[in-house]
Amino acid sequence: MDKQIAAVILGAGKGTRMKSDLPKVMMPVCGKPMISHILETLKTIHAGPIVTVISKDGDLVKNEVAPFPTCVQEQQLGTGHAVLQAKEVLKNFEGPVLVIFGDTPLITAETFLNLSQKIDEGFAIAVLGFTPPDPARYGRLYMKDGELVKIIEYKDATDEERQITFCNSGCMAFSGKHMFEILEKIGNQNAAGEYYLTDAIEIARNSGLKCTAVCGNFKEVASANTREELALLETYLNERNNA
Repeated sequence: MDKQIAAVILGAGKGTRMKSDLPKVMMPVCGKPMISHILETLKTIHAGPIVTVISKDGDLVKNEVAPFPTCVQEQQLGTGHAVLQAKEVLKNFEGPVLVIFGDTPLITAETFLNLSQKIDEGFAIAVLGFTPPDPARYGRLYMKDGELVKIIEYKDATDEERQITFCNSGCMAFSGKHMFEILEKIGNQNAAGEYYLTDAIEIARNSGLKCTAVCGNFKEVASANTREELALLETYLNERNNA
């Protein structure tokens, strides 16, 4: 590979809804913590630097990802704020930077490369989208002429926008050159008072930068917030391994 790809893994979530004391990304899928599956995939594309954002009591995650570095999100102020914590590690990196949620362990190397390729083509942000069997309450990706115009949260979508079936997985790639400049402009004027990563699209476009999205398989972007969803990830991974 002629260009390095960096990655930020968001690993500060708690396992509360899993009814577990383990950090969420440490919950096992087929015998291995979710975050370990992600690291293994990143190693196959020789990604680096790889930095994991952990909570202040995230020693289990820190030990699991070693020798890769970690940075601490002292307060849970949203996804945009979480990625900003990686600035010190990545401040001089200008290539593609993958932002991966630690509870989505099945995204393939090919998909990570597809996202990175869009950054190499001149896009500031590339979002990983998917078309689920039931779009339900996922955020929608509004595309026009190959560009991503905006991410519309389900609760804010009009009836017409809810007809869009191309949905947001959460995972995205940034151009390292523009990433922190964009993230630092994200505000928290919303009901939760949090800094949302999805706001990066609007900020990038308002700065004259281009955004796009690539389509992944709905099974590879599956995430786990509950024990049932964790079991489903095992099913999907077993299907893939037996294919």
